[in-house]
Amino acid sequence: MAQLVLTDASITINSVDLSDRANSVELMYEIDSVEVTAFGSGGHTFAGGLQNLSCTVEFMQDFATSEVEDTIYALVGTNTSVVIQPTSGAVSATNPSYAFTGFLASHTPVAGAVGELAMTSLTFTGGTLVKTTS
Repeated sequence: MAQLVLTDASITINSVDLSDRANSVELMYEIDSVEVTAFGSGGHTFAGGLQNLSCTVEFMQDFATSEVEDTIYALVGTNTSVVIQPTSGAVSATNPSYAFTGFLASHTPVAGAVGELAMTSLTFTGGTLVKTTS
């Protein structure tokens, strides 16, 4: 099995490729565990419920046109498209695309201390994840 070192992840928010401004991405995908244990059962029984998604991206802040701030600011409080790929190459079985429409609850436009790189951390939640391999 091949190992993957993330050096070229693709991150597209609201159809804008912001990959060159990001330095960290985490996509969490799970299915809620719903208890369906009935009387007489000797242990807990569960069934899959709703998807529970979150995607956190760390961006190096950029206020230029079509960059981070220009793309993100108006999206706070809305649902928007998010597409993540392990690399910027073509979608394939070894480079799947993960797409969903997520809710962006907050954004911190300015954060950092003296001499530090200005960063913003965004977390998109909700939606239904679609994995594409071709």
